[in-house]
Amino acid sequence: PPLSQIGRQRLGIMRETNDGFIIAEKDLELRGPGEMLGTRQTGLLQFKVADLMRDADLLPAVRDAAQALLERWPQHVSPLLDRWLRHGQQYGQV
Repeated sequence: PPLSQIGRQRLGIMRETNDGFIIAEKDLELRGPGEMLGTRQTGLLQFKVADLMRDADLLPAVRDAAQALLERWPQHVSPLLDRWLRHGQQYGQV
């Protein structure tokens, strides 16, 4: 079968560079990251306002803010985390 448009783009990226980090980043942009806590490995994330590729530089500050909230108000944060995580499969601890 003929190459798809995405297949041609992937080959073009590999012609442009042999840097594995750049190739992986471009591949992630093409296919999408899939689910953070699920099994789907491609497609768009279901975040309403965030884009992990665009906002990657914000992740350390967000992590620190989340840790501070959890330490200061665990009685409020823990139920929210439980409610959010209860609906997904637990694949992070394999």
